[in-house]
Amino acid sequence: MYIGAERITVDNNICNGKPTIRGKRITVQTILEFLSAGDSKEEILKQYPTLVPEDIDACLRFAADLMGHQYSIKAIA
Repeated sequence: MYIGAERITVDNNICNGKPTIRGKRITVQTILEFLSAGDSKEEILKQYPTLVPEDIDACLRFAADLMGHQYSIKAIA
């Protein structure tokens, strides 16, 4: 488990089970998309005033943790 794991939650009843921030209807994916589009933390926090900077950091750590797993791609006929 990574630092900040308590900030990222997965609940099948919220956002179809996608990872969200503290059970809110704000997905990790949404925050990562804003960051990848070039938005700053400050801009994201203005759009989502219920978030704090640590929430955005937790999203980045969550994504980095996922990339640390081993994956294999298999062809499906």
